[in-house]
Amino acid sequence: MTNEQKDNLFVLVKSLTKSEKRQFRLYVGRMGSNQDSKFLNLFQQLDRMSRYDEKVILRKGIVTKQQLSNLKAHLYKQILVSLRMNPVNKNIRIQIREQLDFATILYQKGLYKQSLKVLEKAKLLAIKYEEKFSAYDIVELEKVIESQYITRSLSNRTETLIFESNLLRKQNNIATQLSNLSLQLYERLIKAGYAKSDQEFREITQFFYENLPKLDFETLGFREKLWYYKAHVWYSFLTHDFLSSYRYASKWIKMFEDSPSMIAIHPVFYLKGNNYLMESLTLIKYPSKFYAVLQQMIYRTSHEDFPVNDNLKALNFQFHYSNKINLYFLEGNFEDGLSIVPEILKGIVAYENQIDPHHIVMFYYKISCIYFGAEDYENCIIYLDKIISNKRLKMREDLLCFSRVLNIFAHYEAGFDYHLETHLRETYKFLIKMNDLHEVQKAMIRFVRSLGDIFPNDLKAAFESLYEELKQYENDPYEKRSFLYLDILSWLESKIKNIPISTIIKQKAIQFNRKERPSISPFS
Repeated sequence: MTNEQKDNLFVLVKSLTKSEKRQFRLYVGRMGSNQDSKFLNLFQQLDRMSRYDEKVILRKGIVTKQQLSNLKAHLYKQILVSLRMNPVNKNIRIQIREQLDFATILYQKGLYKQSLKVLEKAKLLAIKYEEKFSAYDIVELEKVIESQYITRSLSNRTETLIFESNLLRKQNNIATQLSNLSLQLYERLIKAGYAKSDQEFREITQFFYENLPKLDFETLGFREKLWYYKAHVWYSFLTHDFLSSYRYASKWIKMFEDSPSMIAIHPVFYLKGNNYLMESLTLIKYPSKFYAVLQQMIYRTSHEDFPVNDNLKALNFQFHYSNKINLYFLEGNFEDGLSIVPEILKGIVAYENQIDPHHIVMFYYKISCIYFGAEDYENCIIYLDKIISNKRLKMREDLLCFSRVLNIFAHYEAGFDYHLETHLRETYKFLIKMNDLHEVQKAMIRFVRSLGDIFPNDLKAAFESLYEELKQYENDPYEKRSFLYLDILSWLESKIKNIPISTIIKQKAIQFNRKERPSISPFS
């Protein structure tokens, strides 16, 4: 890991745009005495540096080693203050909290009626845009002012505030419970993947319903419904109910399409909802609908009303390219997929501070699958090695497992027989250690181990035998997860028929689009 990534101040300075840097200098220059301030000199030095080096800073004589830590903390705070003042960063949440701050200042100055007037406007804004935690803080401050009997308000004012406070507290409590449940389910998926047995299915189901709050769905607001759908999407993913994942993600996005103004208010929710919807469509193999959803997301995020900031840029990159790869997989267009690999690698570098290690690993796995489908096995192996050789990864055991299995097949296809036995032995040790040796994996590894004893004239029959053995697991609730990471059946068909795997998948894509599909549409 680089020094730039370790030093938070340096990362923050390097994330600033030219206009943000100009604004910061203007902000500091408002007082003439600040022109030569040490923190401004430190800012300018960091801006000039290509990598963080504390020795260079100390040699410049800007500050002593003992003072550097405090000066960096002061500069960090001043940059954040400057950014907060930038109109570009003033979203609804910041605007509401700013009004709450203004009202607090007015209250402290004894201007109670003015404070209540500001609070009332801020409360209406918060409720309109589903910022109910802020709305609750506003009501609590209103109660503080009213409790002092300063305004001599009418008696029904007390009843109104109590009603609002109780209602917001209940709504926030539901949202908190649902968001907690959603986060816990997501953590489980990241660490262990889908349910692997009846016991795990029962454990997940019991956990889900024990932690799902009792609620009246019709009384839920936009925000609570979002968390409700999100929790159900993750539960459906974990339990292999991909049709339910599709339905809940569809309802999620339909809420936004019915209320387009909410897209600009909750852009992260909109992007993630689309991502989950397309992931569901991948799993139920629905290429035509997938394409329609992807195009709609691209259209919405390209619109001038869609917010722009570093976080959204990173998420947009991540979801756009991840799902573009998935579409290439669904349609078997691996050659087209190769064309976007340089763009993906460039984006990973550009957003390395915003994208977590798990999603970077997912990109590497998908890139390796693109190369495998395009029959470029050497590059496939290169990207799989980025996953397998990373000993710090402590997530998605199933993804790590299939990276190793795909690595074996890539070595076989590339003709690297002299490495095969070593990889087989390491893969066996890994699978046994994670206690995840399922029938599909056992069958695949048995086959590869026997390859050296099969005569060339008998290979086709061996492929056919393995295909028949694996085909029986295609719809097994727990074994079928193997085919979600590695389309081994299409690979075997390509070997049996002696045609490219891309041709096999393209033929299947045509059949998938002809199938009767669920009636729920995200844009109907």
